[in-house]
Amino acid sequence: MSDIDNPPDSLYAAREPVFPRRVQGSFRRLKWWLMGVLLGIYYITPWLRWDRGPHLPDQAVLVDIANRRFFFFFVEIWPHEFYFVAGLLIMAGLGLFLFTSALGRVWCGYACPQTVWTDLFITVERWIEGDRNARVRLWRQPWGLRKIRLYGLKWTVWLLIALATGGAWVFYFTDAPTLARDLVAFEAHPAAYITIAILTATTFFFGGFFREQICIYACPWPRIQAAMMDEDTLTIGYRDWRGEPRGKHRKGPGAANLGDCIDCSACVNVCPMGIDIRDGQQLACITCGLCIDACNDVMDRVGKPRDLIGYMALSDERSERVGAEPKPVWSHVFRPRTILYSSLWAAVGVGLLVALFVRADFDMAVAPERNPTFITLSNGDIRNAYEVRLRNMEGAPRDFTLAVQGADGLELAVQGAEGRNVTVAADRLESHRVYLTAPADSDAARTARTDVEIVAISGDEEVSVGTVFNGRGE
Repeated sequence: MSDIDNPPDSLYAAREPVFPRRVQGSFRRLKWWLMGVLLGIYYITPWLRWDRGPHLPDQAVLVDIANRRFFFFFVEIWPHEFYFVAGLLIMAGLGLFLFTSALGRVWCGYACPQTVWTDLFITVERWIEGDRNARVRLWRQPWGLRKIRLYGLKWTVWLLIALATGGAWVFYFTDAPTLARDLVAFEAHPAAYITIAILTATTFFFGGFFREQICIYACPWPRIQAAMMDEDTLTIGYRDWRGEPRGKHRKGPGAANLGDCIDCSACVNVCPMGIDIRDGQQLACITCGLCIDACNDVMDRVGKPRDLIGYMALSDERSERVGAEPKPVWSHVFRPRTILYSSLWAAVGVGLLVALFVRADFDMAVAPERNPTFITLSNGDIRNAYEVRLRNMEGAPRDFTLAVQGADGLELAVQGAEGRNVTVAADRLESHRVYLTAPADSDAARTARTDVEIVAISGDEEVSVGTVFNGRGE
């Protein structure tokens, strides 16, 4: 009888929860510091103030969707300057390529939001339920008053953290103090409440329940990273030539034939992904370094050299196996691939800085009216209409004088304004209807199309935009 006739009961394997043990060491301290800094930046940034004058918002970092602008301290990005955002995204991608090529998945292990919030949730879990063994026992015991009380308290704290996370996100898109008051008074826009609810739910479940499953199954980066790494990439590995054969007994017959690994599973018990680094490189490994701290602690206690588990490059494996010195760290970090990524990253950054500091404080766009292309006035003069859009990117109102160049005899007039002068409010894009009129006997009136330029002058600065004047075409 074939396997098809007797299929397995289920192809689904239930998730085994991971309960990482507390560990101390240099990598754990680094993760504490980074967690504090990154969470502080995320929660505090929307509340930072920046004085931009009476006409602009005073929030230091603001994504102003209503007015289609982005403020970052002294920098203001308009919709037509989206290339700045694109450049920053390119720099972020190149930065990921650079760090992954040099040091493996350091982003995943230390700075990824999923890692940071999961680490925070695990810390709360440990405070409330105890360390690994206590949490495992609580997980396995049947439901009772104590388990309900501890789990209820843990989930409540998780929910408060998730709520603060979702709330902090919406503060980036409008004035934070104003939105906070509106949220408490239930006067905020429904979109704010919906966004907070969605982000609260995702943070609560991703950080509290799904944890390593997000990294393994949902995130594409573990699969992309292989293309960014090579044999010179420094990543975390187990020196099996030192550790094997592993064994718990350090005395008695055969003890001299054992490796340094005492098979204590400390590296497994501290891993937030629940893997055994001794099995080799794995997709689930986020290179957080906690297994290094755990193993070094054990090696210190048993009197063995440290770094049985540590950062290493595959290109150094052969040298280390025979006891030779590996290549210096700088030769792994500074190599053609990382230098290329660094050069591209720096080139994009310099280009953005140059573009930021040389950009004009105002610009203009001109759109001729197409229907009709021209009209003939009662005296025979030819008139064209244009929509002129003036953008004032300063924090104060600005006066402009409009003029026309490229054809003799053309007269310019602005609808609703006296003469050729217009004032554009601070930090605004305004449209004005402009008329160009050519005398009936002028060349522009008799020519089908005449190239002209409309000029906007403000103080010592001016900007011109080319367009056409449509005549009778005799």
